Amino acid sequence: MVRITDPERSRAFYEALGFRFTRDMDIVRNGELEATNYFFSIGDRDNVLELTYNHDGRTYELGTAYGHIAIGVDDLDGTLAQLDSEHGIQPERPPYQVREGGSRICFVRDPDGKFTSAN
Repeated sequence: MVRITDPERSRAFYEALGFRFTRDMDIVRNGELEATNYFFSIGDRDNVLELTYNHDGRTYELGTAYGHIAIGVDDLDGTLAQLDSEHGIQPERPPYQVREGGSRICFVRDPDGKFTSAN
């Protein structure tokens, strides 16, 4: 689960990365709408990502325990070009390898400043 501050922007971002919106679910406590959970699937995997929007206006600090969400793609350069041209999403730096012979990776930030990596 990842907390978000703007459901529309976050949905557009994750859909641009290849996630499919599956469903939403309101959380009602004591008769008041507290939060909405948004569920996303990718590939043949259902409901692998949950985004939570709290309706009380709270803000969040990026915690130190959060790393990133990883997505594997067949064509990293093509995917990055498409994300930029169609959605204006650009990597934080060009793709690179952590170790010689390893996968090429790069990171983009979601609308709330959290990282998602592609490799």
